Amino acid sequence: MPTFADFDRRNYPTVDVATGYDGWAPTYDRTVLDSMDLALLDRLRQPRWTQVRRAADLGCGTGRTAQWLARQGISHIDGVDMSAGMLERAHDRGVHTSLRQADVRATGLTSGAYDLVIASLIDEHLPDLAPFYAEAWRLAAPGGTCVMVSYHPQFIMVTGMPTHYTPDSGEPVAISTHLHLLSEHLTAALNAGWVLTEITEAVVDDTWLAAKPKWSELRGQPFSLALVWSRQS
Repeated sequence: MPTFADFDRRNYPTVDVATGYDGWAPTYDRTVLDSMDLALLDRLRQPRWTQVRRAADLGCGTGRTAQWLARQGISHIDGVDMSAGMLERAHDRGVHTSLRQADVRATGLTSGAYDLVIASLIDEHLPDLAPFYAEAWRLAAPGGTCVMVSYHPQFIMVTGMPTHYTPDSGEPVAISTHLHLLSEHLTAALNAGWVLTEITEAVVDDTWLAAKPKWSELRGQPFSLALVWSRQS
């Protein structure tokens, strides 16, 4: 299997996930566009958001995803993240029912308690996807759904760009990044017991280029994708 190191064109200094997101937390919401992830959630036919009573928001970050979920009428959302800095911003947003600092592969949340397990733009920080999908399965109630929003592997390979941010020093810092082919998601999730029920992709389009005009040569390239999995009852 190829690794991100095979494609890295930036060679930025790299830090671990918790350190990186602690550093990125103050500016994260200003640098991540809704087109990356939330726009994909808008396009999904599943789950039926109004029927979700309890959601586990894994890698919850500053609470952007939870805020979107709350707008769909979901009132109970438990958030998990490794970064204390991101959790502080999520706390300030005030959308989550509870927040805890933990690994998304071992959350400590209650087994079988959630109609929805959702994770957005975090899989590139996991060396292996199997523990994540196994934990999501443990958390989901029978009939529950897992939604994974990811950077598209084709985009990562074409651009050679790691997940990164620019601190006050002005020198970009990469956060430990891994490349996962779509087949890796399928294998890990299917082995955990999930059934794939929907997939949708976003490409670099006019909306993207209005915010990032330097990406004009990437027009039409897939940027992100959403996978919807069902734990059939």
